[in-house]
Amino acid sequence: MKRYALTLDLKDDPQLIEQYIEHHENVWPEIIASIKGSGIRHMEIYQVATRLFMMIEAEESFSFEAKGRLDAGNLKVQEWERLMDQYQQRLPFAQWGEKWVLMDKIFQL
Repeated sequence: MKRYALTLDLKDDPQLIEQYIEHHENVWPEIIASIKGSGIRHMEIYQVATRLFMMIEAEESFSFEAKGRLDAGNLKVQEWERLMDQYQQRLPFAQWGEKWVLMDKIFQL
């Protein structure tokens, strides 16, 4: 299994943060199917204030590029992403078009 850590910020608005969390308590089944269909076997998202942290465990064949191609052709995923955009704020150092930023592992015990 491959493991990835990613981060993203939410807009600094308590009501929007609450709504974002509520959406993630009831993720659409099509989104879950898309995540699993891309080779992701385990995903967790953590939140503190406006900062989000996502941990992904995926099959060895998983790639973000392949997932991006699948997502681009999935209308339900595109609808979900437009909905989530209302709550998310790009990190100042994110590349153009990048939402979740891949983190580098700097320590392991």
